[in-house]
Amino acid sequence: MTVPDLLSHDVQSLHELDSLWVKLTGSEWIPRGRIEPQLVDSHAILVIKQGKGRLTIDLQESRVDADISYLVSPGQTIAVYPEGDDPFSLYLIRFRVKREDGSEANLPASGKLPPPHAEAGTSSEALHQHWTEGGPLERLRAQAVLQEWLYWILKPIPRTSAANSRAALERTKAYIDSHYHENLTLEQLARIAELSPKYFAELFKKTYGVSTIDYVTEARLNHAKRLIAQSDMKLSDIAHQVGYNDEFYFSRKFKQATGLTPSAYAKNRRCKVAAYMSPVAGHLLALNLMPYAAPLHPKWTPYYYNVYRTDIPLHLSAYRFNEDWEANIAALTDTRPDAIITLDYLHQGERERLEAIGPLLVIPSKEVDWRQQLRMIARFVNADGDAETWLAQFERKLKFVRESVRRELRDESVLPLSFFKGQFYYCPTRGMTEVVRQELRLNLLGPFEEARYNTPIAADKIAELDADRILLNVCQEPETLAEWRIRQASSLWQDLKAVRRNKVYELPSDPWREYSAHAASRMTDDLARRLCGDRPD
Repeated sequence: MTVPDLLSHDVQSLHELDSLWVKLTGSEWIPRGRIEPQLVDSHAILVIKQGKGRLTIDLQESRVDADISYLVSPGQTIAVYPEGDDPFSLYLIRFRVKREDGSEANLPASGKLPPPHAEAGTSSEALHQHWTEGGPLERLRAQAVLQEWLYWILKPIPRTSAANSRAALERTKAYIDSHYHENLTLEQLARIAELSPKYFAELFKKTYGVSTIDYVTEARLNHAKRLIAQSDMKLSDIAHQVGYNDEFYFSRKFKQATGLTPSAYAKNRRCKVAAYMSPVAGHLLALNLMPYAAPLHPKWTPYYYNVYRTDIPLHLSAYRFNEDWEANIAALTDTRPDAIITLDYLHQGERERLEAIGPLLVIPSKEVDWRQQLRMIARFVNADGDAETWLAQFERKLKFVRESVRRELRDESVLPLSFFKGQFYYCPTRGMTEVVRQELRLNLLGPFEEARYNTPIAADKIAELDADRILLNVCQEPETLAEWRIRQASSLWQDLKAVRRNKVYELPSDPWREYSAHAASRMTDDLARRLCGDRPD
């Protein structure tokens, strides 16, 4: 998932700007460009001034370059890390928005900002300088710079022929995802899409397979499940945080959707479940269940390490496919989780030692697919309803992405490859094979239609196939990278149609080498973004 572009403006909220006031509260220059994960309690503008890095807003991550800016809303979490050895720096500008009665308010936009308007006459450097280097008068001038900047941020962009109904729906869906806790109405959402309410409602349901109001309810209840499972908040506080003023109405909606009352759901979800292998963590997260223990490592499990390391109490070793299994068993023996879930590729004696710790579920790694694995885990942790809800939502996303890819690629051929120590492999992983072939139904080239995955393929055969597009995973280890630099420069590679057209997509090992429900969803998002620029979540 990637950080969304600037959302469409809510015309009604723009009209309400007369009753709001904005106050600049701080401007921070961060010369090393690193922000550890933190909750933002006010509005903020993040401005990348130098270098390249990674930005995470909530659970959405993007690579960022110099001169890119983001508007962040209160309640979101942010983290920024530099990439590479080049200098990386940024500004973090904070401000509050309040109504005349003193209550907090939100601006009607968030996400990636457009480039500064030529007439704006504003810059983060000027604002920071006025704020930090002068007295009260200069701080007043900094306030004026912020006001002018916000004017150009919020100024509605005229519609063009490119701003079609589908793009409007995507903007509106993204708005729901980040404003689900507000009092959203069909009329308000239709105004954001700049469509009539009737046409908007029909188009939304036709596109996403669910009505607009049901999608709002889904977004609220999904967040409520995470809060119930991962916090000790009171039910009334959870209801208010996800957009329900009436705790009892929220309880009825929750039971209607899950079959359980919130208190019964909480009882089922409070057990300490250890994900003994990283794909199990991917399944548990799809069930809105945060693992008590999981393998975490910045290289071997970068996504889980970067996003969830502060939420998972016990960090197991993820080094080289569970080589440190004895140390992991010792850690679990000391902490005694309520249950342990693992895949079946275990060392001799490993299973017996895990069984001695507590209830154990061993998932077949080859005999069943990831959907069956998810359902097996759901039965074990009493979360069957969550599994079916997640799968239904994933199927809707698949339908949308398939249509997007079909429009973009038409009948173009796709060749999935990996490169490891001088050898190419066709359909290198089970997850990639299933997502590309079965889930998204891309036009894969032969001659290996019957091969499951990870079949060696010669370079001259790749040239013979001459695919329109290539999906490529290159193993990030020294010998392979040295071989890849040589192979990239060869005339055989450079003459490929996909290379000449700049249609080679280098895929990261994470999530493309993981086999789980969560990884399948992330692969789908990643491919949609690379092939079409779509952001289905």
